[in-house]
Amino acid sequence: MRRFILPLLLASMTLVSTGCERDSGPVIESPDETGVLVVATRNAGTTWYLDREGQPTGPEHDLVTAFAKGQGWTVHWRVFESTAEVIGALEDGEAHLAAAGLTHLPERDANLDPGLAHTRVVPQVVCHREDRPLPRSPAELARVDLRVTADSSYAGLLWDLAASDPEIRFREDPVQNTEVLLTRVALRELDCTVADSNIVRIVRRHWPHLDVAMDLGARQQTGWYVVQGQDGLAATTRAWRQSEDGEQAVERMRDRYYAHLGEFDFVDWRALNRRLDERLPRFRAEFERAARVTGMPADLLAAMAYQESHWDPEATSPTGVRGLMMLTQSTARSLGVENRLDPAESIEGGARYLADRHERLPDDIPEPDRTYLALASYNIGRAHVLDARELARALGKDPDSWADMREVLPLKADKRYYPQTKYGYARGYEPVQYVQRIRNYRDVIAGEFDPESGPIGGVLEALP
Repeated sequence: MRRFILPLLLASMTLVSTGCERDSGPVIESPDETGVLVVATRNAGTTWYLDREGQPTGPEHDLVTAFAKGQGWTVHWRVFESTAEVIGALEDGEAHLAAAGLTHLPERDANLDPGLAHTRVVPQVVCHREDRPLPRSPAELARVDLRVTADSSYAGLLWDLAASDPEIRFREDPVQNTEVLLTRVALRELDCTVADSNIVRIVRRHWPHLDVAMDLGARQQTGWYVVQGQDGLAATTRAWRQSEDGEQAVERMRDRYYAHLGEFDFVDWRALNRRLDERLPRFRAEFERAARVTGMPADLLAAMAYQESHWDPEATSPTGVRGLMMLTQSTARSLGVENRLDPAESIEGGARYLADRHERLPDDIPEPDRTYLALASYNIGRAHVLDARELARALGKDPDSWADMREVLPLKADKRYYPQTKYGYARGYEPVQYVQRIRNYRDVIAGEFDPESGPIGGVLEALP
């Protein structure tokens, strides 16, 4: 196995410094005085990572950025490799705030001030699906090789269980983070590990043989911690979370990073990961060439093609659409595509058609909403998307927001609404599913085109 999970480029970021050793020192000056909020985080799909353009992104990144903007502060990121290092940096006064998907725990509250909470998660025992029988109760953990990240909330849970059942044994790893341990389970180098449910949802698409054996404990809140001595900062984060700006920022974060994940389909994800090796290499160069010609990202085009045809250049549907990008005969003719079964022609034709859908949208629609609306237009037709945008306005929704439009588009199939539209009935639920699946596929495929970015970049390089 290989590939889409590759090196961290933390040292190359001019505003990011890394650290593995802890130096005790005075608590840093308040951001009220300096105008700079120093934030400790770690590289992971649920926290902070580099996107396809090499820019920082991620759930914690977006929330912290919105919070700091509301206070009139800039953010200085300090990116570490483990939860223990993040907490250590905060305890040593090297950062104002830790935003690293940390569970709010009483033992942490003793040394740090809890800030806002933003996500409810369940800690889950994760094993390889072929290593059956999987442990289904805490007592059965005694028979597996179980390893968790050191100083994590998972270790605390297991210590509590071991206190009542001394046969339960596990190891705390001081170096490898949760994503690395999940990868080692997928590679069958470990029996099981423990991870929060949101981390499992993201990583499992890359490693479909990971299986949730059981939930380990009740739902918990994850959020931020603040260094002690920064009077009022923790309370300020909590008050912002309850404000309209805070509520909207959390909703944007959830919509961008989690809303498209859906239910896990083992067969689908196993097939995709196999075809990354078996089929994608034949067409990668064509996707990259089409990206240069049209400006549409290569990984997006590859994800579209996978959704359309599973990268089968001879795919044909009962309705007559054909080829890698499943173009209709009329669309192919309008694009100058002479042979829909020719991979190069199909990919470039589909890319140019998507670029046209993207270009025809109003200039002020922000990304990534603009791309999602372009994909919907590619799937259902521009006329029906325009109808749905008008319907959104009539319903008091934002036609430039994909979060709103994915609620409105299905109304094109609702007899209470579609008679009011210019172009009438359409299966408006289909583009919603179409965009959701492409977003999912793109998250996994992205590493094939840029292995140094993405939600779980850097994991294989961290393996011993």
